[in-house]
Amino acid sequence: MTIWDSSPILSAMDDALLKFGLTAFATLLVVVDPFGVLPIFISLAKNRSPRERSGIATRAVLLGFMISLFFLVAGHSALAFLGVSVHAFSISGGILLFVTAVPMLFGQRPALQSAETNESGPEDIAIFPLAIPLLTGPGTITSILLLTAQARGSFAKLAAIAGALALVFLLTRFVIGFGAERLMRLLRPGGLHVITRVLGILLAALAVQFVLNGIGEFVRLLEAGRG
Repeated sequence: MTIWDSSPILSAMDDALLKFGLTAFATLLVVVDPFGVLPIFISLAKNRSPRERSGIATRAVLLGFMISLFFLVAGHSALAFLGVSVHAFSISGGILLFVTAVPMLFGQRPALQSAETNESGPEDIAIFPLAIPLLTGPGTITSILLLTAQARGSFAKLAAIAGALALVFLLTRFVIGFGAERLMRLLRPGGLHVITRVLGILLAALAVQFVLNGIGEFVRLLEAGRG
């Protein structure tokens, strides 16, 4: 009597889950972009002590991770209930980033680093612009929503996305936490001032791109609706 062997099916399922998890990790690593956030973090936190910078990095990563988990669990439902699209996030995030970039362009201290703000501690920079929208911006939110749609309610795949998010944000904490201290020692104050202005231009361009992406996707949706 032959007993049906289910091991090939289980092996195929494991391979598919592994492939999905690796795809989720690669996608989220690209959109979170810890190496791209690192120089911006250095520019925003250069006037803080090493202990404050470490606290800012930890809080930003934890907040970004928590926000990402929220969109993983309830993103589709929350946005549908509020009637808010990801494109609106893109446009609003771009406007807020542009406001942050303008003082950097002229060598001034951003409003988030003013004396009044510093009295409340490093939480301000950790929340905005680091956690939102740099770490958990429109790209990250969109990617999470797309990945959850691909999971089709599979608990294993949703767990794989959560694991990929955890790995990405752990790597991000390492990059902006430890990499920032080493770079700041190498660049010295003069180098930091130059980089701040250059990054101000890049941040402004990124902000404008966020807005253009949001408007472009919104227009495409309107055209698709008419068609």
